[in-house]
Amino acid sequence: MTPTPQHPHLPDISFDGGDLDCGNGLLLLIRKHIDPMARGGLLEIRSTEISVDEDLPAWCRMTGNELLSFTKEGKQRSFLVAKGRYAERKHSTLPAQTSHGGVQRVEVKPMTQWPSPAPAPRILPLSVMGIGSWPRPRWMLQAMHEHMEGRLDEATFQRTADDAVRLAVAAQSRAGVHVMTDGEQRRDSYSSFVASRLDNCQLIPLTDLLPLVDDPEEFARELRALDVPAGDVRHPAVFGPLGRSKGIAVHEAEFTRSLTALPVKVALPGPYLLTRTMWMECISDRAYANREDLAKDVVRILREEIACLLAAGVALVQLDEPVLSEVVFSGPATQRSFMCGALSAKSDTPIELAFARDLVNAVTEGFPLERLALHMCRGNWTADESAALAGDYRPLASTLSALRVGTVLLELCTPRAGEMEILKSLPERFRIGVGACNQKHAHVESVDSIMAHAERAIKLFGAERVLLTPDCGFATFADNPVNSEATAEAKLAALAQAAQRLRERHHMACE
Repeated sequence: MTPTPQHPHLPDISFDGGDLDCGNGLLLLIRKHIDPMARGGLLEIRSTEISVDEDLPAWCRMTGNELLSFTKEGKQRSFLVAKGRYAERKHSTLPAQTSHGGVQRVEVKPMTQWPSPAPAPRILPLSVMGIGSWPRPRWMLQAMHEHMEGRLDEATFQRTADDAVRLAVAAQSRAGVHVMTDGEQRRDSYSSFVASRLDNCQLIPLTDLLPLVDDPEEFARELRALDVPAGDVRHPAVFGPLGRSKGIAVHEAEFTRSLTALPVKVALPGPYLLTRTMWMECISDRAYANREDLAKDVVRILREEIACLLAAGVALVQLDEPVLSEVVFSGPATQRSFMCGALSAKSDTPIELAFARDLVNAVTEGFPLERLALHMCRGNWTADESAALAGDYRPLASTLSALRVGTVLLELCTPRAGEMEILKSLPERFRIGVGACNQKHAHVESVDSIMAHAERAIKLFGAERVLLTPDCGFATFADNPVNSEATAEAKLAALAQAAQRLRERHHMACE
């Protein structure tokens, strides 16, 4: 774009990014200012960094925002960007505002006194539960986007989400589950949602990260091959010391418990997953010297949250660590695994597995094992099985065995997970949540086939140790569910019917 003497319109908001480039924090500032604006709103971006001349127009093209004009006087540059298209502008309602850049940081105040666990209903053998996510109604998705973009206030968003949770709970109740989740209705995805709850963390669209990779075009091709909707998926970015001034999921748990007498399960992204996704050099290193330092705060925050969840009567806290499979199954042939984040780096496999093990055990230390679980799968961002990772549990068995949790919930229905017999070596202290239906398939498994699959698990582990679940959630990413609500309910109902027959066959209590 050729510079013009002056902009054709006055901006609604103006900020100065100084000498930051797009790969070193400028995009975070742009996102901070542009997200709350209405479509057609005008943002002026002032910069003295020469690389922005090329990078900002490319970012506008990728994100669907319109670059209206560009002025230049010496080193000082000024870009006028419309959110979306300028033609969408209805009227100018904002007086011109000026910001001096920097993202406001919140002072971190660790919890000084932890609550004690409250009693919770017991989870019986052969109980059925969802892994976590449930397809969101269209109106819930709209509310989620409006809330993330600052166009829907917190109270209205939570009331809308309450209605969506009621529907998800009702569907699971009709299906006959024994352990309830809220369907993760308030979350944009199973992991990145924490950025909207934590201090000094911000959600940015995946497309904003393209300027940070060595080859943006190749990265974009990889995302398309993985069937990842980069324009819809957001990624957590850390710009200061992480804090937890409000709960991550306690409000979810309290509302769910008000709707059911069943044991309630709450899923949290695990510490290795969060550290891998949040650590991005050139952004995170402004707050932390290295990812190990970041991990210390991640562990602290998760421990605070678990303490509060158990005090709220949550029966089972599930740590999601799907990236464990990425560590051992991804490689040159499989390219990048989206589930671990756009730019996350890793070391050699043994080092990563040990790092993950130590982080999980640091988080769970001192909490009651029977109320802690870990879930892993091989990717759940698309219904296309060929785009997900494949490999049996052999290279993960020793790591899983060393984890300080009472339950492991594992993908075991899809052929990509290999043979169940490999898990025979897991310690007897573990309950095994056996994936007994494939959440990605449109067809509903028969009760007989589920029973046959479960009987194999019972023969290996004993009926007292077996729980039944889908392989993963039905809508890990809110905008990209892998199945419909009706199919999800039917699959859980089939699991519940199979569990009832198995309990009768093995003379096990139902209450």
